[in-house]
Amino acid sequence: MAVISERIRRADAAFAAVKAFYFTSRYGQRRRDPAICDFTFGNPQEMPLSGLVAALRERAIPHDKGWFAYKTSEEDPRAFLAERLAGELALPFEPDDIALTTGAFAAIMVAFRLVLDAGDEVVYSQPAWFCYAPMLFAADAIPRAVALRRPAFDLDLDAIDAAIGPRTRMVIINSPHNPSGRIYSRETLEALARLLDRASDRIGHRIFLLSDEPYRRLRFDGRGFTSPAAVYPWTLVTYSYGKILLAPGQRLGYLALSPLMPRADRQALCDAMFAAQMSLGWCFPNAIMQYAVADLDGLSIDQDALTGRRDRLSAALSASGFEVVPPEGTFYLMARWPQGEPTALWNALADRNVFVLPGSIMNAPEYLRICLTASDAMVDRALPAFAAVGRASTATAP
Repeated sequence: MAVISERIRRADAAFAAVKAFYFTSRYGQRRRDPAICDFTFGNPQEMPLSGLVAALRERAIPHDKGWFAYKTSEEDPRAFLAERLAGELALPFEPDDIALTTGAFAAIMVAFRLVLDAGDEVVYSQPAWFCYAPMLFAADAIPRAVALRRPAFDLDLDAIDAAIGPRTRMVIINSPHNPSGRIYSRETLEALARLLDRASDRIGHRIFLLSDEPYRRLRFDGRGFTSPAAVYPWTLVTYSYGKILLAPGQRLGYLALSPLMPRADRQALCDAMFAAQMSLGWCFPNAIMQYAVADLDGLSIDQDALTGRRDRLSAALSASGFEVVPPEGTFYLMARWPQGEPTALWNALADRNVFVLPGSIMNAPEYLRICLTASDAMVDRALPAFAAVGRASTATAP
């Protein structure tokens, strides 16, 4: 008998490319080198927000003997978030609809374990965040990936419908979408909701929708946002503060149930939430993070700076032969490599101390993803490298 469980062996295989890239690739060997221009992951490349530091320092001061006692999803932050979400998403959230979690990672896994049984299938669109499939394998579920429609990376509703079968229990939507930055319109989401209603009737049980929204507040050019929770009642929303605060090491997020969900279903999920969070390893944020929710909710990284980097890099990449996918949200910029073999082009950038996320990590090998949280100094140093690689690619093209 194998030492490692089958579910974790499957998860490990699905994580293999990410693990190799992060730990043993050329990037893995140099990721702590201050000389590189790091455009790979959503990590901070400058000092943290002062408001974040002040809030954590203030909330670390104990007010009573129970300040650092066990914390589940506490009443005050849930009440605050219910009011905040009601205004942001125009939905009548109640405190019991919200479970505080250690980031969106925990919220997603709680959602999986809350509604999925072993062998259930989950449909999601790719290119996609590289953790959905491993997390589904770890939950004994079966991922079913369908392709987004290129070049705009729209949802392919026909492909989603075709992928739904008797064991389908959930569909995942990520908007704004990582890596393309696409924000799905209300009309598209309404069409998806009608599709899921028909499919639920067809297969004889309700299909849940997981709306993964960690980039919801990071939008460019004043674009609006519609949550699927507003158009499909059986929606579970996951959110992380790690993006808007650019502090992924401080784990804070939540899982929220659409208040449009029928009361009986919603109550059943609420009643089981504590057991799901506790049995998965106490998936509640620590005391300080919960006390700080109201302080942190109004903070944001500099979105004007993100826009400026987007515009500079988009123009430079386009001029160098890269095909840019204009992002509507997130802090990423996705582009198609110019002519040439993607691995060779990635290495040509690495030779010049510029590291980007290869699209192969997200099942889109002809693309790359650039994280706009890189500093302006990194952008300055990287622009000549992108231009040189683009010129070399054009010169060697047949």
